[in-house]
Amino acid sequence: MNDNPLLVNSGNPFGAPAFDRIENRHYVPAFEQALAQARSEVDAIIGNAAEPDFENTVLALERCGKQLNAVEEIFFNLNEACTDDEMQEIAEQMAPKLTEFGMYVSLNEELFARIKAVYDRRDSLGLNKEDLRLLTEAYKSYARNGANLPKEDKAAFGKLSEELSVASLRFGKNTLGATNAYTLDISAEEDLEGLPDFVREAAAAEAASRGKEGWTITLNHPSYVPFMQYSSRRDLRQQLWMAYNTRCIADKFDNDANIHQIVDLSTRKARMLGYGTYADYATEDRMAKNKETVNRFVGEMMAKCLPYARRDVADLQEYARSHGFEGELMPWDFAYWSEKLRTEKYSVNDELLKPYFQLENVRDAIFGLAGTLYGLSFVRREDIPVYHPDVQVYEVRDGARFMGLLYMDFFPRESKRGGAWMTSFRDLSIENGVETRPLIQLVTNFSKPTADTPSLLTHDEVTTFLHEFGHCLHGLLAEGSYASLTGTSVARDFVELPSQFMENWAFEPQWLNSFARHYKTGEAIPQDLIDKLVAAKNFQAGYAFVRQLQFGTLDMAWYTSETVPAENAVDFEHKVLASTAVMPVIQGVAISPQFTHIFSGGYAAGYYSYKWAEVLEADAFSLFKEKGIFNKEAAAAFRENILSKGNLEDADVLYRNFRGRDPRPEALLEQNGLTERTK
Repeated sequence: MNDNPLLVNSGNPFGAPAFDRIENRHYVPAFEQALAQARSEVDAIIGNAAEPDFENTVLALERCGKQLNAVEEIFFNLNEACTDDEMQEIAEQMAPKLTEFGMYVSLNEELFARIKAVYDRRDSLGLNKEDLRLLTEAYKSYARNGANLPKEDKAAFGKLSEELSVASLRFGKNTLGATNAYTLDISAEEDLEGLPDFVREAAAAEAASRGKEGWTITLNHPSYVPFMQYSSRRDLRQQLWMAYNTRCIADKFDNDANIHQIVDLSTRKARMLGYGTYADYATEDRMAKNKETVNRFVGEMMAKCLPYARRDVADLQEYARSHGFEGELMPWDFAYWSEKLRTEKYSVNDELLKPYFQLENVRDAIFGLAGTLYGLSFVRREDIPVYHPDVQVYEVRDGARFMGLLYMDFFPRESKRGGAWMTSFRDLSIENGVETRPLIQLVTNFSKPTADTPSLLTHDEVTTFLHEFGHCLHGLLAEGSYASLTGTSVARDFVELPSQFMENWAFEPQWLNSFARHYKTGEAIPQDLIDKLVAAKNFQAGYAFVRQLQFGTLDMAWYTSETVPAENAVDFEHKVLASTAVMPVIQGVAISPQFTHIFSGGYAAGYYSYKWAEVLEADAFSLFKEKGIFNKEAAAAFRENILSKGNLEDADVLYRNFRGRDPRPEALLEQNGLTERTK
């Protein structure tokens, strides 16, 4: 194994992975050796004849499995961002083995007995705050993962976990497969009616990349969304919308059985641990604490926003009719007429804005914002290997101090799942006084450059960039000794605070003026265009809020069932969302079969956290609105109490330390114009 790049020191600066040498053939042997090594490390803790204490049990457990963690973080991150059929087969092959090892650790009676022995003496050990938190979280994790189960139940619990892991992988694989399987190929120029040049150019480039003539539209967001916004061909919009919203329904990628199995396995695991539903289990360790709080939060927010959403739809229907549209507005009409109304009302649209948002300029401006707020600098490192030619690597520093590496992967490809996300190839840790800083990955699916045009972002993509960069800052600015307590290892309904907080700058004229230049002329973005963009910020906010709340409602409905719903996914979803529907319901379509967040992305019974965290960010950003959007005092407080603390304390305590009080829920509604005084 000495020549396996996954198992030896890469020799690269900062220990960066040897992506230039890693091949698919390296993964299985690396997993097998790392698993064996990790198991021996666990066995050494169990076999230690000394009395259990913090160092020989809790600290030793935190530090064991480092090699396995390194292999997992590289493989599974690339399986999302740069995969192929062989990697997906390896993922399914290794999932049972990894789950079996996880169960060996989490259900090991001897290991738990040692942890419990230390936990029971925690008040007499003189532990510092960080060590006590590590001990407490380790004990809770074991209890929540079945350590207290009777011996005869542990094998069954482990089997459920293994099956759940495989089902989740299948769900994600199907979703990616269905997304890649469909294209709308256009050969006649008249079928491009309404599409602006940037959409046509991207479609032509997509077709050329596939060896086709004409124009190709895919179900990836940079292709799908602008077509739905601009195409005058209602029949093609309907065709594309139906393809997007029927993915993984009654086809070879059908996810219905996977959904029911995932919900069944999750529920059975929760019930074995003494919880009524999976939602009871999942919310206990979050800010919300229980499903009742979540359902009340979502329900109250829905009740306040639903009238605004219905008004948004009614206004759009009236606008469309006044412009010659006959009949009822359908879902494939919404984005098209919405874009027209927004353009007419505010004289602003993506076609006007995109020339000012060249990707490289946006990237540098976001780097500059991090420099202004937190003193960070970003330097491109072309000597560090990457896993795909599109990827760029940046060395991040705070003055002279190295803070981490940032891998940025911007463009869609068939080997990458849709959406945008942040993750890490390595987390922060300190061992024997030596600090190992994180390696952070930012992945998006922005519009590719063409032969004639650089990558130009929509304003929504600028906002997405800021969002994911907020997660990156949470990882890069982490402080602490233990990987399990640092960075984004926080409560699910708290983790979106740093990301959604960063989105606010996308609507701040002072920041936009600092970088937005026309890619051809170099002219600054006109002030009146910025004014229109800001004025349009809350356009159809009610509709957007309700859509997100519907996702949260659907998520909780799946995971608050004590038994698996008998209906298929489509029928169940329609029943759950019937009372909040603001558009005509189309038979045979559903979100659930492609809802990777809750069935393969770790957000099960947690999608509400986006809106929950928006309350936090709206309240947090109000401090910057008071003191100035570049105020260093406010930024220092946010860094110290939120970005650097990880899971050192409960999230509600961290927030109060930052703001001096609990968040005001009204801040979010006020920020989005959804209050009675503006109704």
